[in-house]
Amino acid sequence: KAQFGGVILRVGGKWTLRGRRTEGCSIVEDFIRLGKMIHSLFMINGSGDVFMEKHWKSVVERNVCDYFFEAQNKASTPDNIPPVITTPHYYLISIYRSNMYFVAAVQQEVAPLFVIEFLHRIMDTFQDYFGACNELEIKEHYVIVYELLEEMLDNGFPLATEINVLKEMIRPPSMLRAAMDSVTGGSHVASTLPTGQLSNVPWRRVGVKYANNETYFDLVEEVHCIVDKSGATIFAEIQGAIEVECKLSGMPDLTLSFMNPRLLDDVSFHPCVRFRRWEAERILSFVPPDGKFRLMSYHISAQNVVALPVYVKPTFSFREGGSGRIDISCGPKQTMGQVVENVVLEVQMPKCVMTVNLASTNAGLYTFDPVSKVLRWEVGKVQLHRPAASLTGSATMQSGSAVPDSNPTSTVQFKLPHVAVSGLKVNRLDIYGEKYKPFKGVKYMTKAGKYQIRA
Repeated sequence: KAQFGGVILRVGGKWTLRGRRTEGCSIVEDFIRLGKMIHSLFMINGSGDVFMEKHWKSVVERNVCDYFFEAQNKASTPDNIPPVITTPHYYLISIYRSNMYFVAAVQQEVAPLFVIEFLHRIMDTFQDYFGACNELEIKEHYVIVYELLEEMLDNGFPLATEINVLKEMIRPPSMLRAAMDSVTGGSHVASTLPTGQLSNVPWRRVGVKYANNETYFDLVEEVHCIVDKSGATIFAEIQGAIEVECKLSGMPDLTLSFMNPRLLDDVSFHPCVRFRRWEAERILSFVPPDGKFRLMSYHISAQNVVALPVYVKPTFSFREGGSGRIDISCGPKQTMGQVVENVVLEVQMPKCVMTVNLASTNAGLYTFDPVSKVLRWEVGKVQLHRPAASLTGSATMQSGSAVPDSNPTSTVQFKLPHVAVSGLKVNRLDIYGEKYKPFKGVKYMTKAGKYQIRA
């Protein structure tokens, strides 16, 4: 079983893939190669300590991570670490989330996105099992973590990555179950095969029953952009996803349609989606997994479609003699009549800046870390028909230091509820195969991704 492509079968000497739109496609070959390539996984905390490792094909010495630490020291931020690092004997493919690095050791060339997607799937599984995916939770549940890794990647081959299947094989931790296991000597691993493991819908277990049937769809979009000092947009794109929480009894068959599906060209679906119907009618038809899952992800890159909800005008001037001037203003731009919440501005100041003396007008508080040289301005809410928030003052530089070659770049964080800036809207949701009438809800949210402002 493979989450990415349904069921891999060998028929007549040929590898085929069931559960997607084609059979015998190259993705199967990539998966077979992927299974042969992943040898080891290293989990590294923010301090650079390897606190857990797992080996499948053979034991890879921990000192291979020295190449990763070398690249980490050269990078200015964790996001700037190369996702693929070449060493004499291995390729190191890594991701960074929750102040942790997951580093996979691969011996031969393989499509890096497969490995990166698999590492994200591991972290998503830990998040679902433990409520949070961090170093403390992983250390507290060492046994379950190793059991999950054994099932998700068996001897290097992707085996089971669907959360519903995993929960039937390995029970999630709870205080009651831990007390019973300590008394009876029981295990987290189930003694029977999951009910959906050999069915046509392995992502959904059999016999699901709820007293209240309901399903919720969260359409979340992240705006990534680069704005130059004149306010012109150099680069802009939207990364969106539809997150679903499904609590429906039986085996429902759902169809979801959009008012403007033409916006969706670059899309990625959960395996439950019938791809042929999407290609023909632009309608999502699927039997949903039970619980929380991501139905689809999409990417919109046309700059004329991307509406930026917030504007920021930063001005920095540094002079010889150890002084500088800072002037930053922030306000709403295209908010569709909604209030922009949790607006936070961060500026990585030059290393020569010792202290800042600033005053905020109309909104927010600021802090400056003299060690990391990060200026953080918590603006709060930004809304129309209100004066723009501003932060002005002076900066004290180290005596004798040269004027910085370039002005710092600002990053912005925000949340815009009830709005999808791409304009994508759900038209209707229909349920077939069951007689009950469930409660259905759709919520929209826009937030900042990598939102950079140059000065």
